[in-house]
Amino acid sequence: MRVRSLAAAGLAVVLLATAVGCRDSRTAAGGTGKSGNEQVSIMVGGIDKVIYLPAMLTQRLGYFKSAGVDVKLLTEPAGAQAENVLISGDVQGVVGFYDHTIDLQTKHKCVESVVQFADVPGEVEVVSTKKAGQITSPKDFKGHKLGVTSPGSSTDFLTQYLASKNGLSSADYTTVKAGAGQTFIAALNNGGIDAGMTTDPTVAQLVSSGQGKVLLDMRTEAGARAALGGLYPSTSLYMDCSYVAAHKQTVQKLATAFVKTLRWIKAHDAEQIAAKMPADYAKGGKDLYVKSIHDSIGMFNADGKMKEEGARNALKVLGSFSPNVKGKESTVDLSKTYTTQFVDDAG
Repeated sequence: MRVRSLAAAGLAVVLLATAVGCRDSRTAAGGTGKSGNEQVSIMVGGIDKVIYLPAMLTQRLGYFKSAGVDVKLLTEPAGAQAENVLISGDVQGVVGFYDHTIDLQTKHKCVESVVQFADVPGEVEVVSTKKAGQITSPKDFKGHKLGVTSPGSSTDFLTQYLASKNGLSSADYTTVKAGAGQTFIAALNNGGIDAGMTTDPTVAQLVSSGQGKVLLDMRTEAGARAALGGLYPSTSLYMDCSYVAAHKQTVQKLATAFVKTLRWIKAHDAEQIAAKMPADYAKGGKDLYVKSIHDSIGMFNADGKMKEEGARNALKVLGSFSPNVKGKESTVDLSKTYTTQFVDDAG
């Protein structure tokens, strides 16, 4: 499984033709780059998704370099796959959803968010226009095919929660691995899924083309609170606790670079942000890509800090349905799933 994941990541990197890098698993333990700086590999759970935009934007702005660290960005299509590569030791960090840190702790693995980019999911439940009359709320999920990026991903977690909150279980609907981007769009168009959870720029493409309609919007705090009962921290840089403890200077450099990017995002508009990103991320055209950033960019905070309320709600959500977490909530030490030490010192 690990070899296939890394091979896929390498292929994606070549196709992206950007600064994203690929590393053989035998050399993924860090080391020193050509510049003499420490080298770090970070896996991103879908590098062209707007929810993970700070990873590539930090690279493009040159903030990793100015902080004194060489970063290789890899990509996997789903957070669950990115998590697996971290656990296997092939990368030092993941830009993905915070909830994986809670899930992994119940499996006796210590992983912590060292920079928390967003307090809300940035996800959208999109329903096929053909099925919009049948699915008007999560109560209508029963008997339908629902797309997630992959089983065990955060979109799977959130879909299960929305179902359980409305009196359903995962047995009441069919979970379909729909991926993201064009694979998700194809699944919605060919009837492979009736609805599904995805992010921008996929959302913007579906809505603008009339192929899909927004059922639930968790790109804003109001939308997240309405759907999930509170904040739900999502995009983060999470790393193995033992790596963080042993490489504090390197982690500090990463945190400093990312916080600088978050501040840059708050000071610029969607068009300016889009101009810094690789051109091939705008698969639906420049204007649509700018719109997708505009619609989602409010999800990011400006300081990289975790809000305690968000961490508690994430545990509550997972505890309501996740077989790994349910019944074990009292054993989860949230203080070990995130730290603000490095963002506090980012200056």
